[in-house]
Amino acid sequence: MKFSSDRQYLQQLIAQGEHQQQDFKYKVMDAEKLARSVSAFANTDGGRLLIGVRDDGHISGIRSEEEIYMMHSAAYKYCEPQPSIHFDTLHAEGRNVVIATVPPSPQKPVFALTSEGKRRAYIRIHDENILASPVHLDIWRQETSRQGALMHYSDDEAHLLATLREHPSVTLNQTVRHARLPRHKVIRLLARFIRFGIATWTYQEERFLFSLAE
Repeated sequence: MKFSSDRQYLQQLIAQGEHQQQDFKYKVMDAEKLARSVSAFANTDGGRLLIGVRDDGHISGIRSEEEIYMMHSAAYKYCEPQPSIHFDTLHAEGRNVVIATVPPSPQKPVFALTSEGKRRAYIRIHDENILASPVHLDIWRQETSRQGALMHYSDDEAHLLATLREHPSVTLNQTVRHARLPRHKVIRLLARFIRFGIATWTYQEERFLFSLAE
């Protein structure tokens, strides 16, 4: 689809609202916070940040060079590894809006860094940036491992499968408690089950729930 102006293109994007692959940012006050959105998009399906657009879709625009500096800091200083990100500046209603486009990263997870040096990975669910669970982190670790992807069924695998049958839609902590297996082992096995389509996860009421796949 062709657009005759930046304004028309922005209006088309804004009309979509915030969703899994689009987020509005009124202004850039904190590069660390912005890095969470970059991390979430990079670790999920990619997406774009419309910077200079309010939550209600009103175009406020980017006002200062400092905001532009913080946008670049979010992408390159506060994310690890550095994600691929492309910035476009559009002009509409006498204001500049920056569109930061973040593709899915081939190197997951992309961490958002804090000023204290902590690393946290996020994923995008609907219009929210959610802290990735330990199971997500292990899925990514397994996917980047050079070891083979064979699935072995030991007593631990059989026991965890039986636990998920008996207790569907449970949190990680509940799974550990019901299975009576070490936490690190439950995380590793759940990650493996999800990779092979044996188990699945959902996000409900601000928590991740794990179940056997239907």
